Amino acid sequence: MAQLQTQSQSSLPFEAAPGIGEAALHTLSSRALPAEAGVWDELREPDGTLRDAWRRFALALPAPAAGTELADELDRRVGQVALRIQMDGVTHNVFSDDPKVGAAARAWSLELLPLLIEPAEWAGIEAGVMQRAELLQRMLTDLYGPQHLLQEGLLPPALLLRHPGWLRQMIGVTPPLGMHLYIAAFDLARGPDGRWWQVAQRTQGPSGLGYVMHNRLVATREFPEAFRDLHVQRIASSYRCLLDTLEAAAREVARSLGDGAPRVVLLTPGTYSETYFEHAYLARYLGVPLVEGGDLTVRGERLYLKTVEGLEPVHGLLRRLDDDFCDPLELRPDSALGVPGLLQAARAGTVVMANALGSAFLESPAIQGFMPGIAERLTGEALLLPSLPTWWCGEAAAWDDVRHDLDDKIVRSTFPEGGRTSQLRQSQSAAIDDDPDAWTVQGRLRFSRAPIWGNGALSPRPAMVRVYAIADGGGRWHVLPGGMTRVARREDGSVSMQRGGSSLDTWVLTDGPVDTFSMLPQRLQVDDIAERRRPVSSRTGENLFWLGRYTERTEQLVRLARATLLLIDADNDAPPEVLQALSALCVRVGLAPHGVPTLAQSTTLFERALLAGMGRTDANEGTASVAFNLASLERASMALRERLSAEHWGLIRAMRAGFAQSLATASGELPTRTLVLPALDRLALQLAAVTGAQSDRMTRDHGWRLMTVGRLTERLIAVSTRLRIFLENQALGSAAGIDLLLELFDSIITFRARYQRHEDMLALADMVVLDSAIPRSFAGVLRRLRTEIGKLPGPPEAQQPLLDLLPAEGAGLTLESLRGADEAAIAQALRSLAVTLGHRAAALADRVGERYFTLAQGVDQRV
Repeated sequence: MAQLQTQSQSSLPFEAAPGIGEAALHTLSSRALPAEAGVWDELREPDGTLRDAWRRFALALPAPAAGTELADELDRRVGQVALRIQMDGVTHNVFSDDPKVGAAARAWSLELLPLLIEPAEWAGIEAGVMQRAELLQRMLTDLYGPQHLLQEGLLPPALLLRHPGWLRQMIGVTPPLGMHLYIAAFDLARGPDGRWWQVAQRTQGPSGLGYVMHNRLVATREFPEAFRDLHVQRIASSYRCLLDTLEAAAREVARSLGDGAPRVVLLTPGTYSETYFEHAYLARYLGVPLVEGGDLTVRGERLYLKTVEGLEPVHGLLRRLDDDFCDPLELRPDSALGVPGLLQAARAGTVVMANALGSAFLESPAIQGFMPGIAERLTGEALLLPSLPTWWCGEAAAWDDVRHDLDDKIVRSTFPEGGRTSQLRQSQSAAIDDDPDAWTVQGRLRFSRAPIWGNGALSPRPAMVRVYAIADGGGRWHVLPGGMTRVARREDGSVSMQRGGSSLDTWVLTDGPVDTFSMLPQRLQVDDIAERRRPVSSRTGENLFWLGRYTERTEQLVRLARATLLLIDADNDAPPEVLQALSALCVRVGLAPHGVPTLAQSTTLFERALLAGMGRTDANEGTASVAFNLASLERASMALRERLSAEHWGLIRAMRAGFAQSLATASGELPTRTLVLPALDRLALQLAAVTGAQSDRMTRDHGWRLMTVGRLTERLIAVSTRLRIFLENQALGSAAGIDLLLELFDSIITFRARYQRHEDMLALADMVVLDSAIPRSFAGVLRRLRTEIGKLPGPPEAQQPLLDLLPAEGAGLTLESLRGADEAAIAQALRSLAVTLGHRAAALADRVGERYFTLAQGVDQRV
């Protein structure tokens, strides 16, 4: 706390140490490694002094804590940034070129210092980006319409017609309001002379906006004084502009179809997308549902969202899925990510897409060589922002011009390869001659060097900025004042995040007033409230259902594994029936494999089998270990990123990673009992926290109720199984067996307080079956199940088949029905009830899935 107070106080002007500004200037100047010759240094002037923006940044830095050097303070803040990234779960999925390796999530990389752009520089960038965005809009209008550019030879037909991103299915189709593009991204870099150049452009579903916002939140937390004193322009209004423009167009579509309020959703490829985090983050920030292709369906040229309440019409689609994956009927037939019939809905004009399908060909590097002539034809203006010199080898004259001069140039594929827009290739004239259309040559640009702080020094690294243009709906463009700056980790490295690059926040300084806009729009009216309630898609409902099931299942497994190891550790003489029951239960739930000797036969072998399977994350040989269920729980939570708090999701991730780390041993060695028991204790506490978050920190909408039904269904299966196996193995004839069962039901304290040393079957039946006040008793679980099922969406007649699977009241057994029964009769009644409820609980899980997660094609469930 003292350290936090020191940091807070040191930021006040009257607390700053004398000369801190000069000291900061000296630190940044003296600890900056020189940039190589022939590149633009973003930090320093040619004479070695700090550029004006960086001088002002240094003067705005607060004094570090007493006795701490500024360099040490900056090193500490580097660690804070990394910790914040980890706590927020910001990830970027990296895909290996080896298909056997697949994808691996790694933490997003954000450097401490921002890139600073002066107002005059930004004015030039902004004007150039706005011009280019409007030019792309006009190109799409022409090329899918009258095609003057093709007829007049301003764009070679071969370049267009061979590109898979040119969609012949969309020729002659005018999107709603005539807008093909709602957002466009431009990758810019500064050359050695200080000029900004366009390197590439992205139009399908430009990525990065979610990371841009998170980068800004992290960076401003580290340097709030500098952010304020440098008058850095805010970026929130750009996100509001994007949402307002898309909602306005969707509203027009909804009005033309006679619908009410428009529904806008964000379409993601799913959790394995390399930028899935930003999809979830952006959906939450914009307040729109995050959906996958399987959540949507097309009926009668209309797009619908499959929700737990039925089909809801969708009027706007913020798309983060590449064109060719969007519709398996008309595009890639192997796509499992798209929506069959989506192109037909687009042609019918019943859905607005940001961006419209068919813009992918604009991302080809070859297009850049024809942009100056196209700009003159469509706008009557010269390009304000130059492109890299570009030669499309499909033009014989262009190829002849550069054929013998490739050493200082780069060769790229004209058309997409390996899932990427374009690939760098070795400059081999023979390969180009074989298929010149497939190759494009571009001039090589030496990117400017941005300062990166690390290990007490500033290192210059190549930097490229992605800038976003957003349509405002009035025929104009708005440029987000900032962007995503990417830097190479090494001097000779790539700035691509996929290939190990890192990112910076991008600060655009302003001489005028700072935009104080917030994402909070105008004051809501009463009629707006109902429209703002978020629907629960069928997929989201299913993931929540399984989130509840996996949480409960993992908790039950931890309790059982812990009880088993403690019994072994106690080395007491438990009756053979108890050992047999415990062994059978461990095998039944997957903690131990089939065929292992029981505890009664060989305690050592059973323990080894239990410990060997504890950390396995596969389900081979019938096992489903604690680690396997933790991994399943994490996968379910990953698909719910936009609904779970950062703390909730982070705790689930930490459980899985921490448990795996706790069981780490040398190769070929098993974790020991003394290693596993503390790990299970920690996991039990963490699961209690997750349960608390699910119970008290989530909105009680239909999704929450499905999660709760899933958890309670899993609990009913678990307690039924435990009681049945103990009864079948006659393990409740001793105090050890009763105590163990009560421990598994988490009811031993209440039992001893109520019945002292009574251990007869009637007392046990009251505690684990009949008393509805006990959370894990049959009656307690069933009472809550009936309540939550009754609140699920749909009319009472739709819920009744679910309720019919459960006893109408209580546990289906009364205390009075046991009057006069002996121990054997009570045991038989309990076993029969456990078998029945176990089967009914499994059937209930299936029925819930059929009712809420699968929408039959032949059933009209529109709402």
